Amino acid sequence: MNWDDLRVFLAVARTESLSGAGRQLKIDPATVGRRIARLEEGLGAPLFAKSPQGYELTRDGGRLLAHAEAAEQAVSLGLDDLTGDGDEQLKGAIRIGAPDGCANYVLPRVVARIAEEHPELEVQIIAQPRLFSLSKREVDLYVSVSPPTSGRLLVQKITDYHLSLAGMRWYLRQHEDIVTREDLKRHKLVGYVPDLIFDKELDYLEEIGASEADYTSNSVSVQLNMIRAGLGVGVVHDFCLPYVNRMVRVLPDEVRLKRAFYLVRHADDRKVERLSRFSEVLCQSMREVVEQLEREA
Repeated sequence: MNWDDLRVFLAVARTESLSGAGRQLKIDPATVGRRIARLEEGLGAPLFAKSPQGYELTRDGGRLLAHAEAAEQAVSLGLDDLTGDGDEQLKGAIRIGAPDGCANYVLPRVVARIAEEHPELEVQIIAQPRLFSLSKREVDLYVSVSPPTSGRLLVQKITDYHLSLAGMRWYLRQHEDIVTREDLKRHKLVGYVPDLIFDKELDYLEEIGASEADYTSNSVSVQLNMIRAGLGVGVVHDFCLPYVNRMVRVLPDEVRLKRAFYLVRHADDRKVERLSRFSEVLCQSMREVVEQLEREA
């Protein structure tokens, strides 16, 4: 058994398909299949069972998974030790997941700051409005809007951020004044698709005194562009406001919500110095960027 075969095994176990593993490892799915067959032959046991849902681990596959992940951790620690010999530079690829508001409007500025000090570091930002799986290694770490309460995870608060009710200045001039929350009933609201809200912290409507939105999306960026197009008013991250000219707060003294970002890592990565150092730099930069953007709003 060699490490390359275990890498292929882990990729299939996490993606539950040969094609998904092939994309992750950048090799042909047929090659993935041959490597798995070779590993099974060498071990004398079937590791996967094909099902309508994909490739599912057998009992023997599940037993091997724990050992393969331990081997992966050992290799990662070894490489971290060898490449970090007195070198303050962060190198290699790190993949970070984040909800699309953070990924679009905060992380690019954060990564630009980090890149100045660590030019050999490759940061991959995965922007999706959902939770990420660290056990399947979809990402190395991720930003969440609420702290997970289960799983073997390292969780640290990054920073608070704020949201406001907002609309385009020209839209507000052309429609009835909004002086109280009651006036919102005479305006169209932009918000999340209710059944696609993946975290309770994103359910803002009740807090602003509304029951439902008229125009919806699961994407913060799409919601922002709906408001920009004059479809109505909606809850907007304060750190987004500097990106849109003539978008202004509505009822600023009555509607200002506070949320927080959390950084989540797998507990097994506690000893990986490179990820720990990156986490420190990321959190510090995110605090500074969010504070700066909110000042500019």
